Amino acid sequence: MLSKLQRYDAIIFDMDGTLIDSMPSHLDAWKKTSEIHGFPYDRQWHHSLGGVSTERTAEMISDRYNLALDTNKVAETKRQSLEDIFQGPVLIEETYQVLLAAEGKKKLAVGTGALRGDALALLNEVGVLDRLDTLVTVTDVNNGKPHPETFLKAAEQMGIEPKRCLVFEDTELGRQAATSAGMDCVLVVNGQLQWPQ
Repeated sequence: MLSKLQRYDAIIFDMDGTLIDSMPSHLDAWKKTSEIHGFPYDRQWHHSLGGVSTERTAEMISDRYNLALDTNKVAETKRQSLEDIFQGPVLIEETYQVLLAAEGKKKLAVGTGALRGDALALLNEVGVLDRLDTLVTVTDVNNGKPHPETFLKAAEQMGIEPKRCLVFEDTELGRQAATSAGMDCVLVVNGQLQWPQ
């Protein structure tokens, strides 16, 4: 493991679906929201948007289905639905092992599309928050993923060049954000790590 991390000075983890297994709860919350607001629900498409903010996802739904949704109301319903069904965060073992291997040797960050308050609560609950050098959330940037700002800001706050950062992500949009930031990316697919060649 350490040999694969050797050429990097910092590791940046996405949160939902990468470090913490909360994607199923998010998807279920979107399904419930779709029933309340009457828009089609496509689980695979929603999964591909992991890391995109709730507000932006609501806007994308409105655009995709050519609907005049009140996107603020949709986002609020989704947040409330998630609160109702969320059973509590569980760490994804493979990614957590990377964090353990890198801890004390590399700078560690989380770059997430979640709101700052939500990210702080989740990361604290799983015992990761105090081990990070920095946390960048959708609240802290002007442009969410797939824009590279989240990852670039994390690198800047750690004082590490982007090319010396390795990102862990679970979606194609997240991978695009990492690549656009000039960083290598490991994809986390069904809890398994897919290292770059």
